[in-house]
Amino acid sequence: MSAASYEDRIGLRMKTSVELRAKADCPSHSRAYVGVRDLVFVIDEPVERGGANMGPTPTDMALAALIGCMNVIGHKCADRLGVDIGHLAIDASCAFDRRGVTLDEEVEVPFQSIILVVKSSGGASAEDLRRVGAEVEKYCPLSKLFGNAGTNLEVSWRND
Repeated sequence: MSAASYEDRIGLRMKTSVELRAKADCPSHSRAYVGVRDLVFVIDEPVERGGANMGPTPTDMALAALIGCMNVIGHKCADRLGVDIGHLAIDASCAFDRRGVTLDEEVEVPFQSIILVVKSSGGASAEDLRRVGAEVEKYCPLSKLFGNAGTNLEVSWRND
């Protein structure tokens, strides 16, 4: 049963706007222990940039967040469309302008381009995957964030 039909059935409407919260303890210039809900994870820089390599960098996390969001919203859109996308494997490649993080100069669009290849293990046809991809483009908040910031975002959906 889809979320919308469940809401209709029980007469409940979900909030349209919610507050997201996170807290961090930052014991060094590069490391942050970030708490979200009841989870804690580490963001850190590699050793060659003065970190301890205990976790992904902030920019790695941004790219990973986009992948995670594509997965979640992709499955929601596929379910709504009745398309079997099965398991997804997502490859990402990003052209990142480092001049801002190295303090060389201000960079308006540091994530210059991101290419995502979304591979579906389900029985979806190429046309079905195109439809799912078009819906994900409309609803994925991280995709919107990058796109509206000026990143050239290319996403291709294909069968695995």
